[in-house]
Amino acid sequence: MAQDIRKLFENEPQVFNDKMPKGHEARFLVKLDNELPEQPKQTIFTFLNIAASVVILIGLSFGAYQFMGSDPAVEIPQQTVSSASTLGGLSPQLKKVEDYYLANINLELSKMKVTPDSKELFDGYLERLEELNKEFSVLDQELRDSGPNEQTVNALIDNLKLRLNLLYRLKEKLSELNKSNNTYEEVQS
Repeated sequence: MAQDIRKLFENEPQVFNDKMPKGHEARFLVKLDNELPEQPKQTIFTFLNIAASVVILIGLSFGAYQFMGSDPAVEIPQQTVSSASTLGGLSPQLKKVEDYYLANINLELSKMKVTPDSKELFDGYLERLEELNKEFSVLDQELRDSGPNEQTVNALIDNLKLRLNLLYRLKEKLSELNKSNNTYEEVQS
């Protein structure tokens, strides 16, 4: 059976009239001090604990900032774009594409053998390749100045594709020229 506590106290006036004996609080504090000994002050350890907590908090904040900053869905700030030298600075996927094309371009250039007969053809293709390199530099500068956009990125990738295709065509032409020279030499022998 539930009763209202206020009514109980109204009915029991002697509870409020009872007073504690004199010195009770002092005796209680003495007994409490005897039972619970004083603990030594640990100011150095407290300071070190606070410093360690601050260092951990800063480390976690920096880690979270780095993790959030590497998300490709996050818009790239203008400052990051200006430090990116090419496509590889924008995202890991674009870096793979750029590395693929540049590696193939360098591979094809290293495979080519230039003879005195094919030197003129080779020089013509190298001039065109140099023009494409200059266009790539202009597009790269535009990427740094105006920030990443789909048109500039696609133009840079198309430039790399065109350079690689140009080298494939040069390779075909050189092999055709070598075959025709070999055929011509066999006929004369």
